Amino acid sequence: MNKIIFSLILAVTSINVAFAAAGNADAGKSKAAMCSACHGANGIGASDAFPNLAGQHAAYIVKQLQAFKSGTRVNAMMAPMAAGLSDQDMADIGAYFSSLDRSGATVSAELASMHSAPTAVVASVAYVANASAGKSLYELGDPSRNIASCIGCHGKEGNSKVLINPNLANQHAQYIEKQLHAFKDKTRVNYAMNQFAGAMTDEDIADMGAYFSDTKAVAHVKAKRVATVAVITEAAIAGKAKSAVCSACHGVDGNSLVPMYPKLAGQHAEYTAKQLLEFKSGARENAVMAGMAAALSEQDMAELGAYFASQKPTPGNGKGSELGRKLYFGGDTTRGITACIACHGASGKGVAKAGFPVVANQSVEYLTAQLMSFKAGERYNDRNSMMRNIAKRLKKKDIDALAQYMSSMK
Repeated sequence: MNKIIFSLILAVTSINVAFAAAGNADAGKSKAAMCSACHGANGIGASDAFPNLAGQHAAYIVKQLQAFKSGTRVNAMMAPMAAGLSDQDMADIGAYFSSLDRSGATVSAELASMHSAPTAVVASVAYVANASAGKSLYELGDPSRNIASCIGCHGKEGNSKVLINPNLANQHAQYIEKQLHAFKDKTRVNYAMNQFAGAMTDEDIADMGAYFSDTKAVAHVKAKRVATVAVITEAAIAGKAKSAVCSACHGVDGNSLVPMYPKLAGQHAEYTAKQLLEFKSGARENAVMAGMAAALSEQDMAELGAYFASQKPTPGNGKGSELGRKLYFGGDTTRGITACIACHGASGKGVAKAGFPVVANQSVEYLTAQLMSFKAGERYNDRNSMMRNIAKRLKKKDIDALAQYMSSMK
């Protein structure tokens, strides 16, 4: 009898946990009362210093509340606000704000009567921001400075399709600028965003804010990409002479004809040099490459990287995959799988300065082998175990699908 009762308790507990994960907007409405003083009764921030929460992804709101509570996101005001919230509270609050109209048209009269909005404080800025420049940077990034496009993660005009990435549409421009500055000076920590914002100037950030202050005002403006051409530098010329020993496996121009060996053509110079250094040190294990790298100086590695980066890659042998595309762009939040686009970009070109490699055009066989190696922990030279933590959650069919999709990217 005791076993039966215990089983029933476990079943009920499981149901409650599942319910908590979903969140209840009606329950969240009353719990959100304490939020309205700053974030508005309708989820629209009372001043530009506070973010709009109306229509934001519930998963993103929950993630941030958990970060404020744990201290992984530091904010003196939000830490005590989140400290007393349970996971159920966070899920309910996220569900409530997610249900609100992002335009601010839907107002809860009950909440509006409970709080009056503080007076907005607007700082004067000498620089005249350029919304069109902000749009170009948002949609296309700036490869010359290793700034990835934002549209891949945050969607067209800031309407994110990835639930763990925030919507930026209808957000206060000043709040967006504040967060970009925080990522830039690393008072807010997110590895990818720290790299992207770190390469931005204050003017870039102001331009981004200007764009989001009214995206429709520049909807007719076509984003212009900063022209970049692979520069044939002295280092690349020197690297070409030194690359002869690499050609047997990686091809004369870095386009390997043997699928088990990676293409080096078009790969970031910094990434190639890093891998050579780690083959030499043993941080990345490979018996063949350890011997090849042993005699190379860091100058040799830099020159080889420069040469291969200047070469044009040939198309990969992938056939594409719908499952692979979904995982690449959206990940799987239920399994804790981060979307690949966050680091490797919308076109699979990665980010050089951040250490994220090009995956587009690579062979299916090589991509599969590396994902399996990360999954098994046999390759462990990834920064902060990022790839191992993601790959260990992937099933073999996920890896096969991702390899097919990434290889087909151009």
